[in-house]
Amino acid sequence: MSSLRIAALGPWAEADPVKKAEATLALDLRMPVHAHEALQAPRQSPGRPARPELLPHTHIKARSLTTLEGRAILLHSITHIELNAIDLALDVVWRFAGMPDAFYTDWVRIAQEEAKHFTLLRNHLVGMGYDYGDFPAHNSLWDMAERTQGDVLARIGIVPRTMEARGLDASPGVKNKLVSAGDHEGGKILDIILEEEIGHVAAGNRWYRYLCAQRGLDPVTTYAELIAQYDAPKLRPPFNMSARRLAGFEQAELDALS
Repeated sequence: MSSLRIAALGPWAEADPVKKAEATLALDLRMPVHAHEALQAPRQSPGRPARPELLPHTHIKARSLTTLEGRAILLHSITHIELNAIDLALDVVWRFAGMPDAFYTDWVRIAQEEAKHFTLLRNHLVGMGYDYGDFPAHNSLWDMAERTQGDVLARIGIVPRTMEARGLDASPGVKNKLVSAGDHEGGKILDIILEEEIGHVAAGNRWYRYLCAQRGLDPVTTYAELIAQYDAPKLRPPFNMSARRLAGFEQAELDALS
């Protein structure tokens, strides 16, 4: 019998981004999970299209948002993040065995919301006369997934709680820039994404604390150790404290940011 975890490998390995999103949205949460089954992926990394060209993040140049192309480049970068986020959530589902069933259904739901975000953004790009793949992008988010593939605590501790939480901080400023430049539709999409990303980071916090409790670890000190061990990006202000509180960060964690 197939399982939800095996089924997650299908969209994870799919190279076409539109088909990846569609296949993710089609995953059936009613399938048995088979939490303790060790799985082997059919490839080393998730399926990716030939475009966009992947460059170091320092080589990705922004352009003025007063131009259509400048706004498209900004939206393209967020669309790329959402595609990576689909793979990150699916990767957690198939890669890490032995967690409670609710862990896997949580991350499939998250993958499906990321697929919705990708689709909204990609459709908006198409409406502007562009498409996903038209501009270069970077691979920093997936690089961190590869670094943390050996330990579910590190993956959950760093990716949703650091990399994705940065999106909570950045979203209001990005939305304001788009709306100020006249892209009200883009602003509405970012509102949808921010609301649902709060839930994704909250799931990361919930399962991170579950794993820390299982291993007898202090969440705050362990997080600092993980950041140093895996050379995660250092977080810099401004911070969206209200969104971070909604996402379940404790006051000691918010204090540590400053």
